[in-house]
Amino acid sequence: MSGKYKPVYPRVAQLKTTELFQAHLEKEGIDMPFVNEVSSGLASVFGQSHVLRSGRKIGNAFCILPMEGWDGTTDGRPSELTKRRWKNFALSGAKLLWGCEAVAVRPEGRANPNQLMLNPETFPDFVSLVEMLQQTHLERFGDSSDLVIGLQLTHSGRFCKPNDKKKMEPRILYPHPVLNQKFGLGEDYPLMSDQEIEGIIEDYIKAAVLAQKAGFHFVDIKHCHGYLGHEFLSAYDREGKYGGSFENRTRFLKEIVEGIRKAAPGLEIGVRMSVFDWVPFQKGPEETGVPAISSGYRYAFGGGESGQDFELTESFAFLQVLKDLDIELFCTTAGSPYYNPHIQRPALFPPSDGYLPPEDPLHGVARQIQATAAIKKEFPEFYMVGSAYSYLQEWLPNVGESVLTQKMADSIGFGRMVLSYPDMPADILAGPELKRGKICRTFSDCTTAPRNGMISGCFPLDPFYKNMPEYDQLKELKSE
Repeated sequence: MSGKYKPVYPRVAQLKTTELFQAHLEKEGIDMPFVNEVSSGLASVFGQSHVLRSGRKIGNAFCILPMEGWDGTTDGRPSELTKRRWKNFALSGAKLLWGCEAVAVRPEGRANPNQLMLNPETFPDFVSLVEMLQQTHLERFGDSSDLVIGLQLTHSGRFCKPNDKKKMEPRILYPHPVLNQKFGLGEDYPLMSDQEIEGIIEDYIKAAVLAQKAGFHFVDIKHCHGYLGHEFLSAYDREGKYGGSFENRTRFLKEIVEGIRKAAPGLEIGVRMSVFDWVPFQKGPEETGVPAISSGYRYAFGGGESGQDFELTESFAFLQVLKDLDIELFCTTAGSPYYNPHIQRPALFPPSDGYLPPEDPLHGVARQIQATAAIKKEFPEFYMVGSAYSYLQEWLPNVGESVLTQKMADSIGFGRMVLSYPDMPADILAGPELKRGKICRTFSDCTTAPRNGMISGCFPLDPFYKNMPEYDQLKELKSE
């Protein structure tokens, strides 16, 4: 996207007072929870701990969401860049680390050639990562007994790029009427067999066993953003035991959970899910996003008949499956960064392969907050982590406190915000002032970089990345 783009909507940084911010919300008709004065300290709502049914304690209401850097080694081990990012997670002050980043369960399921993998060869590296997280957090905050660390396990399915950062090698469950065409797949592109799926399930179970032995407290069975777990949920047209009926479309998850419970007893299981999806979007007039298909789209799980709303009947049914499986940890998100990013990670400035937002991004934030609140109300027994808060920028604490106070979620998830400002949770707890110069302004460079074969990081605001050659490459890309 051109660096000459002038935003249609006001930047959040320009809304410098509570009066300006709330007036803008009212003008746009955005229903956003908000408190004028943010509390601080361990007595604040952010500082409240939670004890899971297992007896494990989460020390506060902050969570670090999985954040990849596309910077592991080609054999799936963490690099020094990976370790730096994970260390920042431990220094953040958050007491829940949701998966740290997506880790592939088999080589051909990687989203990029530098994605981490957990297998017997890389196992010692993951042991070292857990030890580093615990020791770093202990040294900084004096207690790591209430730090809960997860590992997100994944297979990238339709979005696999295991051998070349610019060459997709998709593994798909059904021929998608929009995505097959978007990514150059013919209608006769081969589908995963049930036998292959059974092998992948075994790989998830083996990885979970290793994760438990490495010291992780839980594993996340990823069901979001268009990757394999998420694609199962919309496999309405697939034949066989993993498609068609709701029972079949949730079989993948159920068989993984059953296998983990047998092979790794005592290991907690969580699920991060796109609780609603929309029709894929594409560039329209003046590069603004428009739906790629105007009617007849039926693959938006949780997105209603229009494919541009949220209708949570099937999402609730999925949550009931998780409840029946005695899963307590649940993290919400929406859509996919590959085909409708404005509902998934709201931003004023899109990545290079994206489109300009068709709405004020604050609508996208509010939409995810409302969907999470609806789920929390229906299923209060889940420990619910919400997402999409980064675009709020300096107003994140005001909105987050109101969300927690109204029990619309149990924990506030931090995504790309932690790349530029890793210790923001600690600063919110300390109060009252944030470091405005470190706050993520959602320029999307952390996405544009990997889309163009580079590592990910906060190139605009983190001096460490700003001094890298990729910074100049990005500037040149954005000026085209």
